[in-house]
Amino acid sequence: MFETIEWTSDGTVRLLDQRRLPAEEVYVECREVAAVAHAIRTMQIRGAPAIGVAGAMGLALAAQSIRASTFEQFNEELSRHGEALCQTRPTAVNLAWAIKRMQRCAEQQRHLPIDELVQALIREAQAIRTEDIQGNRAIGAHGQALIPDGAAILTHCNAGALATAGYGTALGVIRAAHEAGTRLSVWADETRPFLQGARLTAWELQRDGIPVTLITDNMAGHLMQRGQIDLVIVGADRVARNGDVANKIGTYALAVLAQAHGIPFYVAAPLSTLDLSLCDGAAIPIEERDPEEVTRWAGVQTAPVGVRAHNPVFDVTPHRYITALITDRGVVRAPYEAGIIALAGAS
Repeated sequence: MFETIEWTSDGTVRLLDQRRLPAEEVYVECREVAAVAHAIRTMQIRGAPAIGVAGAMGLALAAQSIRASTFEQFNEELSRHGEALCQTRPTAVNLAWAIKRMQRCAEQQRHLPIDELVQALIREAQAIRTEDIQGNRAIGAHGQALIPDGAAILTHCNAGALATAGYGTALGVIRAAHEAGTRLSVWADETRPFLQGARLTAWELQRDGIPVTLITDNMAGHLMQRGQIDLVIVGADRVARNGDVANKIGTYALAVLAQAHGIPFYVAAPLSTLDLSLCDGAAIPIEERDPEEVTRWAGVQTAPVGVRAHNPVFDVTPHRYITALITDRGVVRAPYEAGIIALAGAS
């Protein structure tokens, strides 16, 4: 298996440049926090859990570079770097979650000498990566029973090993079912405008020997109408406490289509994607990216020069369209708020 992101023995962050896939497998080595921030912002690394891990490792890199004689000085500088990392991608809550966890680690270890505190932060970042992989495998274990033998599954964007530290969320469920011997096939939306489905999901599934067929985003309704899709499974970038889900733009339309055709619509996400501070999805910030991602591709102009373009990266799917949430602690069905709070151990 490829490594999405790792902390190397020489104290750098090594990540697979997802902008170069599927043509090239190129790894980038980040030796300072600014390089990690750049990688997140430019989508060299992407996917909510993956950028959470990247943020934690970026903060560990920052910690190595801080020159301070007191914890207060150290923590002030660490907080500044943490805020800068959080601003790189605003929708996915895993990034802010990981930064907060690293900052809590620093507070809890404030009694240590600075050099030992830095090592504690490096270990914490590595633990976040390890736990993400373990959590993804748990999502797969909980979700595989929801996939019937012979199922044709539609997925959108990329919620696989590339979007996480390894194994994947939505693709983790598909992988687990495939490994258990369930016969299945996957329809992969190309996912305009960044083509995560075409470039990344198809690449991952093909490598694993899982049958995959690529379709354009506007083909899904036709396939549902003809009975060629049995279920939909996607990942998530943020889940509000009532079960509303922010995910890649186009997810909401698929959820509405699935309900209209009586097709189960599942969302797979770790607990780190839950945002209990938000009552519903209306408060989830929606990132907007450069309109040129819509009007150009790979340096080629695909629309008239000067035409205006709109490029929201995510949309929000109301919980009423979701059949179940598949998490690392179990499957949650409506009423979602009670189930989410129970799983998260919150009050």
